[in-house]
Amino acid sequence: MTNETIKSVMQVRLSDTLPEKKGFLPNIRRAPSRGNVLSKEETILALKNALRYIPEHLHKELAPEFLDELNTMGRIYGYRYRPEGTIYGKPINEYKGIVKARAIQVMIDNNLDFEIALYPYELVTYGETGQVCQNWMQYQLIMKYLEVMTENQTLVMESGHPLGLFPSRPEAPRVISTNGLVIGKWDNPDDFKRLTALGVANYGQMTAGGWMYIGPQGIVHGTYITLLNAGRQYLGIPADSDLKGVVFVSSGLGGMSGAQPKACEIAGGIGIIAEVDPSRIETRHSQGWVSLVSKDLDQIARWTEEYRSSKKPISIAYQGNIVDLLEYFDEHQIKIDLLSDQTSCHVVYEGGYTPAGLSFEESREMLEKDPERFKKVVDESLLRHYKVIKRLTELPHPTPPINVGGKTSPMNVGKGAFFWDYGNNFMASIFEAGEKSIAKNGKDTNNGFIYPSYVEDIMGPICFDNGYGPFRWICLSRKDEDLKKTDQAAINCIDPDRCPIDRDNYQWIADAEKNQLVVGTKARILYADEEGRISIALKFNEMVRNGEIGPVMLGRDHHDVSGTDSPFRETANIYDGSNVMADMATQCFAGNIARGMTMVVLSNGGGVGIGRSINGGNGIVLDGSEYMDEVVKSALSWDVMGGVARRCWARNENAINRTIEWNEKHKNEGQITVPFIVSEEILKGLK
Repeated sequence: MTNETIKSVMQVRLSDTLPEKKGFLPNIRRAPSRGNVLSKEETILALKNALRYIPEHLHKELAPEFLDELNTMGRIYGYRYRPEGTIYGKPINEYKGIVKARAIQVMIDNNLDFEIALYPYELVTYGETGQVCQNWMQYQLIMKYLEVMTENQTLVMESGHPLGLFPSRPEAPRVISTNGLVIGKWDNPDDFKRLTALGVANYGQMTAGGWMYIGPQGIVHGTYITLLNAGRQYLGIPADSDLKGVVFVSSGLGGMSGAQPKACEIAGGIGIIAEVDPSRIETRHSQGWVSLVSKDLDQIARWTEEYRSSKKPISIAYQGNIVDLLEYFDEHQIKIDLLSDQTSCHVVYEGGYTPAGLSFEESREMLEKDPERFKKVVDESLLRHYKVIKRLTELPHPTPPINVGGKTSPMNVGKGAFFWDYGNNFMASIFEAGEKSIAKNGKDTNNGFIYPSYVEDIMGPICFDNGYGPFRWICLSRKDEDLKKTDQAAINCIDPDRCPIDRDNYQWIADAEKNQLVVGTKARILYADEEGRISIALKFNEMVRNGEIGPVMLGRDHHDVSGTDSPFRETANIYDGSNVMADMATQCFAGNIARGMTMVVLSNGGGVGIGRSINGGNGIVLDGSEYMDEVVKSALSWDVMGGVARRCWARNENAINRTIEWNEKHKNEGQITVPFIVSEEILKGLK
């Protein structure tokens, strides 16, 4: 076997011509060095793994270049193979290939847009390490395959690697993808870091490796729902009211956490978000996702009291560490109503959490030069972070008036905040830093933590158990008028009198354009249930068929009713012991393939970190065909009700009610198993 033989049977491959070296724009964020953790033998293997994409005569020149990338960045990205200029999700007609393949190319490029991606040069879309694929050679090959794909082929993706175009049929998905599905024994952060350095594993996060990210808008509706319902549940705010005068404090202005200030302001509250990276603050401020910015804690305090008094909504970015912000509020008795955290604790020792006492730049330098010292400082900061949260969540008690930012603060303030974990591995990181008291049982995490996950109290029972989750659509024409038309069509499908969630949904879409949510492609997010998703999707497909709008990509966040098994997040309100099982997400993935979704993905990790979650996503291209009507009805029903069924079997009351309704409505089509209720009295006397 020779490389000439291999070359002769590869019609789709990288060019024989070596691309020119390219520079990096100075104002674009770069990923930190991940550190070369490989042995000498493994380093050689990593080089072989990267060079196998490239014709042999180029290896001699590229080998030292790739070695330098591995030594300086801890990964081989193949920067030379990045396309020249700006990457963004262009109008669908500017791509080559069949409609569905062009739609997928739009989504890939949108994930890598400078305005959207966290570290676009390193193919990281969001969440510190969530990548579209591992390197630019893979990107080039993926796009080439999509350009030549036919309706009778499926592109198979394995951890960012395009395995090839395989014969299938028009009813099959055009892309089936998996990311980071490590076998159990090696499914841990240390081994995963080695596997990614070798170039054999990709951390897809959720919609990064699923090619379905739509910027911070993708999480903002869920954050809005969470904040509103936190206010209603914890603070007793009426169901038809908003967060006027309510102070919410959290951290993070990245790809997911960046939704927090916008969501809080839309909900009518006062959102104060700490962020250590000035570039992320600038991005969110320039995009209109945060209104006020300061690094002065006295100024933050003055704004807090000013807007609390006026009850006007505002979003504030504090340029500094969340620990410093919380300790200042604690010391000065400034009342916080709602409290959370969205640092990237799924990679807590890889730059996802900047420890107190270090600037963003100092922490990056320590991470690169002294990772062991960095880990120790992170642990110390996490424990300090935990202690101030404990103080802030104590019940209120009388205190003498004190001066805050030039104003006198009244008595009975400063304590009694309600904290919830945002599913970012924050509480687990504190536990692993040595603080066992954060666990409910004081010894391990089997029974969860002393603070609830937002899924336990809010998103699970209110949304997921009822089948509501982050449905989304992307107008592939990139035309504003198409998005406006779909907004109007969606609002016509929502009955605001049906239930409180639909009332909130109606208002959400009615105000969507005014709230200026779009970054990147013309997309929209809406927490819809099975019935809502199907009716909206069918209407959109009809509009495409009638030439009213261009093609539309439907999708969802993996953080949904059935897409993700994650005991610290999506399945945190599953109490029958099955919260650690990954059957639901896996069955969802398989069922979506069987029902002909356009692209389907299953990944390891997500927002809670490797080995802690299995998550899946999908996309459906609406091309106006009657066949896609059938896909919509079958696939969207399964995609939602498979998760409701699992939640029903776990004896979740709202899910049982939804399942009973579904069984009655679909009596001659199918049946979901419903659990019989077991009396506690019968079991009490057993020994």
